Amino acid sequence: MHSESRCARCGPVAPLHVPEHIGPEIVASVVDRIVGAAGPSGRAAAPLWCPWPLPPGWTMTGVAYAGDDRTGVRATAVACAGPAPLGGGPADLVFVAEEPGVGLGTRFAGLSGPDPGPQLAEALTDPGPGHPGHVGQARIRAGGHPTPLWLVHSRADRSAYAGEARGMWLHAIAWPASAGHLLAEDVVLHDLTEWTPPELVYGAPSPYLHGRA
Repeated sequence: MHSESRCARCGPVAPLHVPEHIGPEIVASVVDRIVGAAGPSGRAAAPLWCPWPLPPGWTMTGVAYAGDDRTGVRATAVACAGPAPLGGGPADLVFVAEEPGVGLGTRFAGLSGPDPGPQLAEALTDPGPGHPGHVGQARIRAGGHPTPLWLVHSRADRSAYAGEARGMWLHAIAWPASAGHLLAEDVVLHDLTEWTPPELVYGAPSPYLHGRA
């Protein structure tokens, strides 16, 4: 018998909570859960990273967190959707903040293993611009600080970037793969646990947070 949630392949895992709908009340409820879980432990609340301002035509389409009363909130996710940066239809982005060993970001990237460390180590040995093996960075701002994200391996239908912000892994996963070009623009991530903009626009629930990934 085990008291924790378990995966047949990975063993103990942090249970993932994904509200069925999205709107200001849902976001407020999840923020309260994240902040409340951090209080008794004395540790900082896990950030809930959302692009703000949203790119033109984009909406927030979902929010999620992983954890329970015993472990606290160990990972968070925000989904957004809008027009693809290179045209050709809609695009989706999911931003994940997580403690080491959770594996939520690699799950959305379509990879095995709990952390992107091995792939980041490979990306950090990049030979640089002009070399055929060069891998570009996504330079965003998270919480007011420049935050580089490196392209890591993922399934062919998506692109995935990984880096670090506030002592946690930060992942950005985009569908289709070409939608990753959005991260080459001036993307600013804001932590919704600090303040939720009342002007946020909400869209249809993300299929990727609800199992399509």
